[in-house]
Amino acid sequence: MTQRLVGRPAPDFAMETVSGDGKTFGKASLSDYKGKWLVLFFYPLDFTFVCPTEITALSDAAPQFSELDTEILGVSVDSIHSHRAWINTPVADNGLGQLQFPLAADLTKTVARDYGVLIEEEGVALRGLFIIDPEGELKYQVVNHNDVGRSVEETLRVLQALQSGGLCPMNWKPGDKHLVAQ
Repeated sequence: MTQRLVGRPAPDFAMETVSGDGKTFGKASLSDYKGKWLVLFFYPLDFTFVCPTEITALSDAAPQFSELDTEILGVSVDSIHSHRAWINTPVADNGLGQLQFPLAADLTKTVARDYGVLIEEEGVALRGLFIIDPEGELKYQVVNHNDVGRSVEETLRVLQALQSGGLCPMNWKPGDKHLVAQ
């Protein structure tokens, strides 16, 4: 039975990573992001077709997320070596080029399973995106079929709404009024 994640502590994780420039390997855990907002997103596989459109769009928007005290971490079931090769492959050849955030390797598929996005029979993740607040509470999740990319603009909008501290109606944008509870 599936359990809800939103409103609960985000599932802990520890994964190996490759830096966005493809030069260094490291590690990332949920505790590394304590005190900051985190956009944690899963994608199915390296060297696929929809994934680079999302990953590079998030990388292009990284300065906007940074202004909102938010880090980004991408995750797939591929190895850090595959991630590095994809980062170092030219965009013209279906590569990513330089990124503004690391990519993590979930080889054991534990993290994808813990976040409820693993397609067990295929061994890959759905397109899951999670916003985790500075205290580690999972505040937002969206999961798409792998044929459909996500929206960076909507992710930014939701993040800003969550950070606004008020009741935000549909299509709320920064500068809009909050709802007043009666």
